[in-house]
Amino acid sequence: MSARRPPMADMMKNSRARSAAIVSGFALLAGMAPFAVPATAVAQVQSGVVQRIMVQGNERIEAGTVLSYLPIAPGDTVDPSRIDVALKTLFRTDLFSDVKIDLQPNGDLLVRVVENPIINRVIFEGNQGLKEDKLKDEVTIRPRGIFTRAKVQGDVQRIIELYRRSGRIGVTVTPQIVELPQKRIDLIFKIDEGPKSGVLSLNFLGNSEFSDGDLADVIVTEESHWYKFLSNNANYDPDRIEYDKEQLRKFYRNKGYYDFRVVSAIAELAPNKNGFVITFTVDEGEQYKFGKLTVDTELKKLDGAVLSQLLPVRQGELYQDEAIEQATDALTFAAGAAGFAFVDVRPRYVANREARTVDVSFQVREGPRVYIDRIDIVGNTRTLDYVIRRELNLSEGDAYNRVLVDRSRNQIRYLGFFKDVTIEEIPSGQPDRTALRVQVEEQPTGELSFSAGYSSIDQLVIDLGISERNFRGRGQNVRGRISVGSLRQQIDFSFTEPRFLGRDLRAGVDLYSYRYNFSSQTSFDTASLGGGVRLGFPLTQNASMSLRYTLRSDEVIIDDYLCDPGALVLSPALCSQRGAYITSLVGFGVRVDRRNDAQKPTRGFFVDLSQDLAGVGGDVNYLRSEVSGGWYHGFNKDFVLSVSGTAGYIDGWGGDSVRINDRFYKGGNSFRGFEVAGIGPRETDREDALGGKAYAIGTVELTIPTFLPEQYGIKAALFTDFGTVGMLDDVDKVDVNGAIAANCGNGTELCVRDDLSLRASAGLSVFWRSPMGPIRFDFSQILAKEDYDKTETFRFSTSTRF
Repeated sequence: MSARRPPMADMMKNSRARSAAIVSGFALLAGMAPFAVPATAVAQVQSGVVQRIMVQGNERIEAGTVLSYLPIAPGDTVDPSRIDVALKTLFRTDLFSDVKIDLQPNGDLLVRVVENPIINRVIFEGNQGLKEDKLKDEVTIRPRGIFTRAKVQGDVQRIIELYRRSGRIGVTVTPQIVELPQKRIDLIFKIDEGPKSGVLSLNFLGNSEFSDGDLADVIVTEESHWYKFLSNNANYDPDRIEYDKEQLRKFYRNKGYYDFRVVSAIAELAPNKNGFVITFTVDEGEQYKFGKLTVDTELKKLDGAVLSQLLPVRQGELYQDEAIEQATDALTFAAGAAGFAFVDVRPRYVANREARTVDVSFQVREGPRVYIDRIDIVGNTRTLDYVIRRELNLSEGDAYNRVLVDRSRNQIRYLGFFKDVTIEEIPSGQPDRTALRVQVEEQPTGELSFSAGYSSIDQLVIDLGISERNFRGRGQNVRGRISVGSLRQQIDFSFTEPRFLGRDLRAGVDLYSYRYNFSSQTSFDTASLGGGVRLGFPLTQNASMSLRYTLRSDEVIIDDYLCDPGALVLSPALCSQRGAYITSLVGFGVRVDRRNDAQKPTRGFFVDLSQDLAGVGGDVNYLRSEVSGGWYHGFNKDFVLSVSGTAGYIDGWGGDSVRINDRFYKGGNSFRGFEVAGIGPRETDREDALGGKAYAIGTVELTIPTFLPEQYGIKAALFTDFGTVGMLDDVDKVDVNGAIAANCGNGTELCVRDDLSLRASAGLSVFWRSPMGPIRFDFSQILAKEDYDKTETFRFSTSTRF
C-alpha cells in the first residue's frame, strides 16, 4: 500500500552528462498548491500495525530528522487517514518535493522521500530599471535556503509588484532553475521589464475654484517629460493615485470645502500603450467657515472656558482640517502640562449647510492609563544607544506622556547627529502597556570644510578645516583644524564632553595657535597662542548657561618702517600696541531657545547673551558684551521668514583703551556684500581697517521655492543685511602730531574715518546639497555704504561631511 504526491521529476531530472539543465518556470510553477495531497495519493492504503520504519531516498537529511517529523512510531496502528496526516506533515516541512509512504505486509513502514534542492545562487536577468540589490531585498528566497514552489510563486509576485510601483505595468517574470550536482540549483528570475508606463496627461473635472495647474501641484503624480528623468513620480502607480486622492481631500478641506469629495480617479491606457491619461473627477461643494467652538471636559481641574482660549482658531475663520489638528494637539499639550498625561481629545462636527458654518465641540476625556513597557532605539548605526537614551525624558515603567515624548524627540534632534527622528507607539500585548520605538536616521557629523570668496579687488580667500561632532558615536565633539589661507593661519584643537561626570554638564577644553594676516585690510598682523576651559549647564527646559576661562598670549606685529618717527606713516597710538601681551579673562553666556526645531526652525525664537571680563591677571583690561537673537515664522514649507540680529560693545577699564586686535571686525559671512573687515573705521590713506568698539547687524531672510525636484537639494533665500560698526577711542584717532586726525587727502597726515553710519545690502543666497557637501552662493547688491568701505558682489563657501 502506498500514498504519494505527484513528483517533480520532469523539473528536477539530473543530466547524465553532469551538465546543468535549465528548467522553465512554467513547469516550475505548474501544478497543485504546495501542501495539497490528491485523493488518489492514498488510494490503496490499508490498516495495520507498524513494526519498523525505514527511510529511503534521503541524501542530505538524516533519517532521524525525517522520523522526528513523522507522527507515526513503531507499534502504532495506522489507517488511511493517519497516513494522510503523515504525508501532509512531511510536506509542510518544505524539505521534500515528493513523499511516498508504503506499509509492507511484514509491518515495515517504508517512507520514500525526494528532497527539495538547496539554492546555490539567486540570479536576476533583464533588470535594467531596478538595481539587483533592491530586488534581493524584496525576495524571500536566499542562497543556501531550501527551494519550494510556493516561495518562488510568492517572490515572482513580489518582483512584479515592485516593478508595478515603479511604473512598469507590463513586466513579466519567468523563474528558471539550473540543476547542479549534490541536489543544488541556481534559481534565475528572467525579467522582461516592458516599457515604462508614463503619465501622458493629468486631467481634472468638476473643479471651478482652482485651476488644473493648482491641483496638479497638490498631487504627487507628475506628467512625464524628458527633463524629469530623475523623478520617481512621473509614472503610473495605482497606490500613488490613492495617495493623490487623499492629498486633494486635504487640500480642499484646508481651504474650507468641508463637503469635498473625489468622485473618481480613472487611469486610461493610451491606444499605443506608451502611457496613461489620468482623470480626477471632483465635487468641490461649498466653502465653509468655523461656527461655534466649544471645549467640554469631565476633568475637574481643567476649565473648558480656559481651554477654549487656547484654541488656535476662532469663530468666523475659514474652516481648515489642519486647524482642527492643531487645536487637538494644543488641548492635549495643555492637559499634559497640567498633569493629565492620559487624555483623549475628540472633535465633534455639526455642519450648518444653510449658514455654511461648521460647529466644532472638542470632547476632552480622561483616557486609559498607559505605561511604557520598553523603549527600542533603531537606526543608530553609529551613535551608541546611551547617547540617545540620555536625551529621553521618559524611561521604561514611566506613565506615557505625549508632552514628554515630543520634548524628547526635539532634544534628540537638537543633537544634530540625525537627519530624521521619529518616536512612535508600538502596541503591546497588554492594554495598559505600550512600547516606544525611537527611529533615527544617521547623518554625517564629521566635516571637512572648504570656503573661498572673491572680493571686489579679485582677492581669493581659502579656508580648510576638519571636525567631528559625534566622536566614536559617544556624542563627543572633537575638532582639529589646520587652516591655511591668505587671511588666517590657524592650528587648534577642541574637545567637548556633553555629559561631564555623568551629569547634565557640558565640559570642554580648547587649545589654539593662530595668526591673522591683515596686510590687505590694515597694516598689522596678529598672532595668538592660548587655551581655555568651558562648562555649560541647563537653567530651565529652554534656557542654559555657560562659564569659561581663557588664557592667551596676543602679539601685534607691525613692520618697523611703518613706525619710524621720520616716516610719518602710522600713528603713535597704533605703533604703541606692538608686542606681546597676556590676556586672562573669565566669561559667561546665557541662551534662551524657544524654537520648534533646532535644525530647521519654522516657529519660535532664541536669544544669546555673553560677557567677557579681561583683567583677572594678565596685561589687558576690558569688558566685552554681545547679544544675538532670531525669530522664525513659517508660512508653509517653502516660505520661512527669519529676522535675526547681533550686537556687541567692548570698552577698556583701569585706564586701558581697547587694543586693535580685540576690536570688532565685520564683513564677509557676517555681513554679506562686504569683504572681511570691509566696514567700520578705516585709515583712508593706507586703507587700513581699524575695527570698532561697537557693532549692530540685523538680517531679514525669506526662503523661497526653487521649483526644482527636491532630490536636487537646491534651496534659495532672499536676504537683506543692515547694520554698522564703529566708535573708536579718541586716542586711536590721533595723528603723528598728537592731534585728532581730521585733515584727509594730502597723504602726509593720518586720516581716520569713523562714521557710525548705516550700511545695507540685499541679495540672493543659494544653498546646494551637492555630492561633495553643502555649498552656499551669495549674490549681493549694496544698498548703503561709505566711500571707504570694501565691497564684494559674490561669495561662495562649501564643506564636505563624513
